[in-house]
Amino acid sequence: MNESKYIEKIINEKQLSFDECFELSKVCMRYLASETEQYIGRKIIIYVLEYWGKIHISTYEVWADILETAGFYPYLEKFKDKIFLTQTAGQIRKEFHLSNHLNYYFHEEQKIVNDMLNSEKNLIVSAPTSFGKSLLIEEIVASKKYKNIVIIQPTLALLDETRKKLRKYSNQYKIVIKTSQKPDLDKGNIFLLTAERVIEYNYFTDIDFFIIDEFYKLSQKRDDERFDKLNIAFYELYNKYNAKFYMLGPNIDGISEGFEEHYNEKFYPTNFSLVEQQTNDDYIGIVKQEKEIALFNLLFSLKSEQNLIYCSSPKMVRELSNRFLQFLIEQKFQKNIDLPIIQWLELYMHNQWSLIECLKYKIGIHDGALQKHITSSIIEYFNESKINFLFCTSTIIEGVNTNTKNIIVFSNKKGPHKIDYFDYKNIKGRAGRMMEHLIGKIYNFYLPPLEETFIVDMPFFEQNEPKKIPEILINLDSNDILNHESETYLKIQSINEKEREIIRKNRVSVFGQKRILEQLKKDIHTKYELIFWTKPTYPKLEYVFSLCWDTLKKPKESMSIKTYGHLSYKILNYLNHKNMKDFIEDTIEDYKKNRTEQKQTWQKEYKLLTDAQIHEKAILDCLQIYKHWITYKAPKWLQVVNELQKYVCEINGVKPGNYLGLATILENDFLNENLTILLEYGIPSSAINKIKQKISKDIDENNILNEISTKKLYNEPSLLAYERNLILNNVN
Repeated sequence: MNESKYIEKIINEKQLSFDECFELSKVCMRYLASETEQYIGRKIIIYVLEYWGKIHISTYEVWADILETAGFYPYLEKFKDKIFLTQTAGQIRKEFHLSNHLNYYFHEEQKIVNDMLNSEKNLIVSAPTSFGKSLLIEEIVASKKYKNIVIIQPTLALLDETRKKLRKYSNQYKIVIKTSQKPDLDKGNIFLLTAERVIEYNYFTDIDFFIIDEFYKLSQKRDDERFDKLNIAFYELYNKYNAKFYMLGPNIDGISEGFEEHYNEKFYPTNFSLVEQQTNDDYIGIVKQEKEIALFNLLFSLKSEQNLIYCSSPKMVRELSNRFLQFLIEQKFQKNIDLPIIQWLELYMHNQWSLIECLKYKIGIHDGALQKHITSSIIEYFNESKINFLFCTSTIIEGVNTNTKNIIVFSNKKGPHKIDYFDYKNIKGRAGRMMEHLIGKIYNFYLPPLEETFIVDMPFFEQNEPKKIPEILINLDSNDILNHESETYLKIQSINEKEREIIRKNRVSVFGQKRILEQLKKDIHTKYELIFWTKPTYPKLEYVFSLCWDTLKKPKESMSIKTYGHLSYKILNYLNHKNMKDFIEDTIEDYKKNRTEQKQTWQKEYKLLTDAQIHEKAILDCLQIYKHWITYKAPKWLQVVNELQKYVCEINGVKPGNYLGLATILENDFLNENLTILLEYGIPSSAINKIKQKISKDIDENNILNEISTKKLYNEPSLLAYERNLILNNVN
């Protein structure tokens, strides 16, 4: 009998006899004793725990010993009222796995990794999503072993989740989340930053330890536009401070050859997990036209569980969730109208946005375009089972942890391209949650990709393709360049020293910036009025963005913006309205006008859209434009061109313009600099604007929360319940 037969027996039998349980325990122990088949033993244990009510009471003690043998100490503690160790040796081993600093028992592999972290070596760990890798981050902080720690994570949402977990250590550590915050020189500091912010931060003193979460993003093979920033961040933290490091990620088979030796590092891959996953391929054979109704029927059957539906794009997320909403309405699904965010969305976004109705029917979305506080609230509602269906894109892979029971892989694409095996593994890895869902389920609607090995290359270390990494090479010390004769390196060195230093500090495309410099030199006398300015007009913005469009824009980066003229128009439009609601309304009117006029080729896409579809498109476009362009990319481009034009004006003896004021306004959403930290805490600008008059402009951003708490500004009558809750979550 192979292991699947034993699993089926556990699932299908109403009750297991003493003999059946005892036989199963012997089989389980045989697997655990095998180095190559231990994972099967762990799988049997997880199914036994899931169906514990079927296990014969006389074998409880045997199974307790088996859990201890397998190193399942967190579950021994969680279920200690019904599964308890009677032998002293087992009890001692369990206590040996108790964290020194947290009220938590490590499982066997966590203990091994924690011991490695306490050794002299640096460590890279590849482990399943459900391993509990991030718990070890808190263990490091709680140990107080290091004074200054940098934690790099790929998204602000993930960083915010980490910040909330680490707030309890604020007496020992100042938590730095913005590049404007200076470290505390007396107590320790935890720098919670994206890679971009690490390389922009100017106040590091001495770093003892740094952590890179989702370290596979160092690889240039993953088609991530930010890989160069992460490579530079690693290089600078290690080389400047000789800091020890811990890098973690899922489903990685190896790293660059020679990296372990060079960096006194150990790569430790493990497949140890306290969560099991069942895969259902029954939906793969369904014809395309019938897949959607099959999905809706499946979700309806799982309506009391937590379901994550993977989609290929934000557009698919919106359209599919809306059609599922109509399905639930037809099924007379019970509405849920108690979510505080609904009132906020109606007042500050658009009262006809389909997300409002979706939330009433326990449907959420996660697509990378929503404002931070909306995304955080939706994830919180999902984790609290206030919503049961979460339609998402690949953003969930690097997003926050969710309480997901079932993953439905409804698309085999990521954008226009097929998902690869690595992405598929990361998506399905979200099914199940240690300590909550012992067994996660994956429903495949398409054939999974073929299994392939994934080796994380470290471009700053390998330097195999210099043409692809000029932004990394310009930041490396000459002694660390492997090929001084490569065409790319020679081209970088041919840039004069002053220009090269400006380009390096700007941290964006090296040769793109060089092209902008040359264009500015040509235009300085003929277009000086478009260069020398502090307040924007359409021609001035259009000129600056025209310099960047073909030089700094990434190939896949249009994100609802068609041209640099369109970007200039939308920036001025937002500057005029100063809020998302009016920005959306104006965009809806524009789209309706386009539907009527049909003068331009691009306007034809609006021809067949209904009013409801125009609302949806306008809202999605505005959210994407706000998040990617208005508060991120446009300010960065303005800062870059500002430095380049200052240099060109200086060498030509004319007065430079200054675009930094505009960049700051866009980046900070019209808020005073000291208040922007509240945006980082996930408090919407609508709430900040209601209390800002009672907060002194002179108060340091680090003391803003104390000021709000002392003055009890959360009692401001005009605050919505949703806004008040978000403020209270941060001051308590």
